[in-house]
Amino acid sequence: MLDKREFYINGEWVSPAEANDHAVLNPATEEPCATISLGGQADTDAAVRAGLEAFEGWAATPVAERVRYVKAILEQYEARKEDLAQAISLEMGAPIDLARNSQAPCLPWHANGFLKAIEEFEWERPLGDHAPNDRILMDPIGVVGLITPWNWPINQISLKVIPALLAGCPSVLKPSEESPLSAMIFAEFVHDAGVPKGVFNLVNGDGAGVGTQLSTHEDIQMISFTGSTRAGRAISRNAAETLKRVTLELGGKGANLIFADADEKAVKRGVLHCMNNTGQSCNAPTRMLVERSIYDDTVEAATEIAAKVQVGHPAETGNHIGPVVNKAQWDKIQGLIQAGIDEGARLTTGGTGLPEGMNRGYYVRPTVFADVNNDMTIAREEIFGPVLSIIPFEDEADAIRIANDTPYGLTNYVQSQDGERRNRVARQLRSGMVEMNGQSRGLGSPFGGVKQSGRAREGGHWGIEEFLEAKAVSGWG
Repeated sequence: MLDKREFYINGEWVSPAEANDHAVLNPATEEPCATISLGGQADTDAAVRAGLEAFEGWAATPVAERVRYVKAILEQYEARKEDLAQAISLEMGAPIDLARNSQAPCLPWHANGFLKAIEEFEWERPLGDHAPNDRILMDPIGVVGLITPWNWPINQISLKVIPALLAGCPSVLKPSEESPLSAMIFAEFVHDAGVPKGVFNLVNGDGAGVGTQLSTHEDIQMISFTGSTRAGRAISRNAAETLKRVTLELGGKGANLIFADADEKAVKRGVLHCMNNTGQSCNAPTRMLVERSIYDDTVEAATEIAAKVQVGHPAETGNHIGPVVNKAQWDKIQGLIQAGIDEGARLTTGGTGLPEGMNRGYYVRPTVFADVNNDMTIAREEIFGPVLSIIPFEDEADAIRIANDTPYGLTNYVQSQDGERRNRVARQLRSGMVEMNGQSRGLGSPFGGVKQSGRAREGGHWGIEEFLEAKAVSGWG
């Protein structure tokens, strides 16, 4: 079992001020795979103090030099990307091929997006022709607290740490206690890249401990959090006393609008996207809204596709899904599947219990419900598992009404060959992102939502600006 009790503070690996061991479980075996420490106030204070001491020097470091350090981190990734993939697979159950091909590569993908954005970034901006002696200066906000989740661990670390570095902000990272191993490897990348002491710090802990300590700390100027809507509310309350900036990337309940003229791969694309990463993605298209004229055929096709989704051990190569992250998550998913049955949705494949042939590990049966209405629990709550709800709609207006009838607003999807309709629908969907006909958003596109999905905008120049303050200056010479 791995011993990972140390924290990375002020450029060194240090022991916690007080011992507080926490077992990291392998969700495929339900057995501990590592031991970490949960930090306390003294550890958090030490990390913040290191950030404060580094702030003036790092903020004054030329942008080209900050870029050089980010590129050095990418060199470390290239040398050790298999280590990162193995850690992600072990700690949160991503199948190794998914970890290698999708999870770990989030680091270079996002970093390159930020590097592209920084090339054209305006640090000093004219106000306008009407005020020739006014300038807007973009200044780093200060020491920032970064709290990241377990489901796409290095993805969210990349979306927060890299822009903070480029913006000139020292950071204190608290990764999820469920997936700390990949974060600690990332800290090794930062160290071996030669990033100056105190510019990046890592303290493991839980939300009630280090998470709250960062949210309430008077010397933390900003909290960037990705996780549940419930935790986002708590962080906002905790941060209010010190009036720090809070950016939240929270849950989702994405609607996938499939019109009668959708391409032949639209249903398969939607089912597999929902099941990807065992459904543990905030932007998963978990509500499939289908035009009535093709509804029956779509239900049949979606059921057939989901029934063929294999469930297997994360260490095995192949195109299968793994377990969900822990027992609490497994129990929640089982309860929501049962709620779907109890409320009258038609179960077409999957259901409660472990997949056939499995007697341990937090595995979930790929599940499809048909004849769902938008008032059912499975249509309202974020399940965070491989569960798809299919809902019929009558026409375009009905589809938009159903899609928007949710407290969330992260990602919606549209499938149609009619370009004018796609554009018209996209304008009316209340979400931070809309993806159409299977086309992914481009490099540097902002990731974030509206309503109870939070209002962060991560990625590209939007992600860098989240860590900056605008300073208005008149009388510029």
